[in-house]
Amino acid sequence: MGNARNWVLASELSHRIDSLDARAAHAATADLAADLDAIRRIALANGITPALPVVHALEAALAAGQRGPMIAGGLSLLRDAVGCGRDDARTGAAFAAACAIRLA
Repeated sequence: MGNARNWVLASELSHRIDSLDARAAHAATADLAADLDAIRRIALANGITPALPVVHALEAALAAGQRGPMIAGGLSLLRDAVGCGRDDARTGAAFAAACAIRLA
């Protein structure tokens, strides 16, 4: 993927994450889950695999009724996963481990 495409994709995902963050405290869980699913699809289609375990952990936290700082922390981690620029298995495992700590 070229640098210009990387920048555009990262910018789009960043805007989506910011929107989620702004609405996380008051939006319906189904709406937040739909937005996370859209982020997952974009990440998967573009090889941003470190974002996938973070999205999964955020969806699980929302399903368990979590809101507030826990979701904000997860969205911060999602920003990091989207922007890390790596897609290897070790990076994905590191983000999955971070989710286990931050979103537990």
